[in-house]
Amino acid sequence: MTSADGERERNGIGLGHRPRGTLSDQAYQSLSQLIRERELRAGEPLVEQHLAARLGVSRTPLRHAMQRLEAEGLLRKTANRSHIVRTVELKEYLQSLRVRETLEAEAAALAAGAVPLEAIAHARQELEAVRASRPYDMLGHWRSDDEVHRLFLDHCGNEVMTRIVLSLRVTTQLFEIDRLVDRLEPDSREHEQILDALEAGDAKAARRAVAAHIRSLFRFAVSAVG
Repeated sequence: MTSADGERERNGIGLGHRPRGTLSDQAYQSLSQLIRERELRAGEPLVEQHLAARLGVSRTPLRHAMQRLEAEGLLRKTANRSHIVRTVELKEYLQSLRVRETLEAEAAALAAGAVPLEAIAHARQELEAVRASRPYDMLGHWRSDDEVHRLFLDHCGNEVMTRIVLSLRVTTQLFEIDRLVDRLEPDSREHEQILDALEAGDAKAARRAVAAHIRSLFRFAVSAVG
């Protein structure tokens, strides 16, 4: 590592402030953010030289970050060995939601009563902050969504189920819905119902709330692309 690279690692690189970590960790976080913000579009080849300059890192940590994202399913390697953001079509998205409906509803039922109350309270605060944010905060919306779903996934007691669902969530988050802002209010209401059920320790209500939420996503996607 050069002295310049060491200075960047201490102070952060590219795209504003991020948590401290290795250069490859920071490049990973930045690339993930660019994908979520749709600045790196599905199917578009990623040019290492341009990305390295944009993030302020050498190609080695960038390649490590891209390999990590490939393993997680966000990127895929083409025949000429370059990386692109994976394209998720409507069919795969809807099929993934159907599987998520079954597994996440079960996870929520298993986690009911096991999620710390302070974690639920924090998720409520984040949910309300995003709902009140003007202008619309897309990244905040994603973070709040992740936090609510991770509450029951992390406390369901089934690590295999959690790994499968997290992989499916990568797939569904890659699906590009132009009207994501239109999901803010329904997501907020549905997440509140999930949090209420988790807080009450009501397994049946948690199962119903999660299943209803994912069916709502399914209907929205069909209408959004129709």
